[in-house]
Amino acid sequence: MFLTLLFSSPPLALAWIVAILSSLTIHEFSHGLMAKLKGDLTAEREGRLTLNPLAHLDLIGFIPLLLFGFGWAKPVPFNPYNLKDPKWDSVWISVAGPISNLIIATISAIAFRSLLIVGAINEFNLLIAFLFFLILLNLFLMLFNLIPIHPLDGSKLFFALFDAPKYAELRQFVAVRGPQILMFAVIISLLTNIDIFFFISRPAYAVCDVLTGTSCAVYQNILFGSL
Repeated sequence: MFLTLLFSSPPLALAWIVAILSSLTIHEFSHGLMAKLKGDLTAEREGRLTLNPLAHLDLIGFIPLLLFGFGWAKPVPFNPYNLKDPKWDSVWISVAGPISNLIIATISAIAFRSLLIVGAINEFNLLIAFLFFLILLNLFLMLFNLIPIHPLDGSKLFFALFDAPKYAELRQFVAVRGPQILMFAVIISLLTNIDIFFFISRPAYAVCDVLTGTSCAVYQNILFGSL
């Protein structure tokens, strides 16, 4: 994706980079902010309660995200022993990231539609493309991180809901096998045309269509020169 943009339109490639950095930064910052609100200052003490992208950047995760659409930022640490309710406060800290992605996508969509409705700029303006990247990227980040597999954010909610002793084997399977299954799925997605993450892509595009009032798949293809 990035290489396609880089050779076809360097300004769009730059917009894609900025959109990724912005989205990851706000996502991780939201984890740290929620942790502070719940009583844990670990993230703040380690310099992670900041909107500086460099504090959250993990090159090993950023480069594949940039090139292939799969990657990660540096996880924000928190100490559950500092929380009043470790079980559910941990859930709130985890889902704060995906919630921030939804907020960014919604605000970006409002700006996207407003600029087009008033006719301030046309649909192929760089700002419009940047807003589109923010919308689609944050929807994908939100849905992907809600997968209930360790170490994704959704795993904290899964473990909280299935914390009874009778679910011990299920929790063990998700904790141990979950990352392996996730990595296998990512590899399959990258090396084949199988839409193995259809449960993410289809809802993401559907919500994007509703938010923007246009076909996001078509608009994306136009931006990438596929049509």
